[in-house]
Amino acid sequence: MSSSLPTRLYRGAIKIARRNRRQSPNVKVIEGLVECPCCGEFQVLENLAPGNVARCTRCGQPLERRNKTSPIATPLAFCITSAALYLATIASSLMTLNLYGRERSVDLLTGPMELLHEGWGEVGVLVGLVTILAPGVVIAMMGLILTSAFFDELPDWAPHLLAWYEKLRPWSMMEVYILGIFVAYTKLVDLAHVEVGAAAYLIAALMISMATTDQTLDKDLIWKRRRVEGTLERPDGTRVVVDRVNIHDIEMPPVQNMLSCHSCGLVGAFPEPVPQTRSVGLCPRCGHDMQRRKTNSLTRTTALVLAALIFYFPANLFPVMTVIKVGSGGGHTIIEGVIELWQDGMIPLSLLVLFASITVPVAKIVGLGFMIIQTERKAEHGLLFRSKLFRIIDVIGRWSMIDVFMISILVAVVRFSSLANVTANAGVVSFASVVVITIFAVHCFDPRLMWDVAGHNGPVTPDEPPERDELTGVAQTAGANIQNEMEPARA
Repeated sequence: MSSSLPTRLYRGAIKIARRNRRQSPNVKVIEGLVECPCCGEFQVLENLAPGNVARCTRCGQPLERRNKTSPIATPLAFCITSAALYLATIASSLMTLNLYGRERSVDLLTGPMELLHEGWGEVGVLVGLVTILAPGVVIAMMGLILTSAFFDELPDWAPHLLAWYEKLRPWSMMEVYILGIFVAYTKLVDLAHVEVGAAAYLIAALMISMATTDQTLDKDLIWKRRRVEGTLERPDGTRVVVDRVNIHDIEMPPVQNMLSCHSCGLVGAFPEPVPQTRSVGLCPRCGHDMQRRKTNSLTRTTALVLAALIFYFPANLFPVMTVIKVGSGGGHTIIEGVIELWQDGMIPLSLLVLFASITVPVAKIVGLGFMIIQTERKAEHGLLFRSKLFRIIDVIGRWSMIDVFMISILVAVVRFSSLANVTANAGVVSFASVVVITIFAVHCFDPRLMWDVAGHNGPVTPDEPPERDELTGVAQTAGANIQNEMEPARA
């Protein structure tokens, strides 16, 4: 006997409900899944034992690290140490020069101020930012972040501090400044009697304590203390329900439907393919825009690389400083400074300056240009090499500031009129511009694009703006699903 009409209607409703549940428009936040920031591969990440490091299975990029020390107390101790060393450094003398009974002492602030007085305000402000302001800001931010991590749940302001810390930390260049002090000292010992002040040793200790803070910090554990909101705000203001799932409980979603937050690393799976660079909404954990890739990455990187190339020629052709000794002397280019160190028998130091001031800028410009061209050509070979090249360029980018720091120290300490005097020249402005521009270029370049165009990260979804009706329909469907789930309880 055939089923009654109510029974058939009931079974049909059950099938529709199950189909709607399988095709739920809700956004899924997937725990246990990470995206490699270098190649874009989504990988299942198991719980790590202390002392282990998880690396990408495709490109070797470190994904997560677990330290054997306390994840919060240990970096906080080193952060407090860094704060004490920083304050002591600001109040201490950096170097004292004695020339025929005339002495001049300088501190960390003297160099930027002298550059400002000579009319090279751009370089003076840059040196002051990366040696005085940036270290103090990042130390204070890290102290607040680690203090907030003691709470059961991170406060609302902590995610913003974590995001800004990641952006500002590369601009704290105390480890590069200590090498600038060393190079300046070697140039001064032949000129006069030099006494290295307490600030130089404090800067060395500060460099070690800040590096240890970063090494013992476990950002992933801190992010896990932050709650994940139940809804995601779309660009048009509508909200979509967020479901928290574990990767072991579901099938791997299509790669073109997933992305990770560039700030906190949260992985989300959407019911539709994700646009390549257009924002899909605010991250439910940290509140930053969620984008699959950086906006206009190749265009911005190309423009910055060309600008760096233009500045590179005057940086090496024009003198970076003028040295006067007993009424005689002249301008010195970067390569002339390297030759002078070599002739004085300081071969290791001359090779260091050659590498940092000549080789590194060329390597960054040529390397980024090579990666841009290969990405535009959609080259499929050499992806692993290019990924490693990008990581190397990202690490060595700041070390070209050695010459800029050396000049700021010499300009500050050698101020004895016709007996001995050092002034900055136009070449230092061009050279500092090359360093800063290439750092921004590395930040703008998205290495995952190299793997995208080679077809290793699924089909690329174009960035056409979605229709408002479509987004509204998705939000309304999500609301209807919630209401349908509540109906049996009401009944």
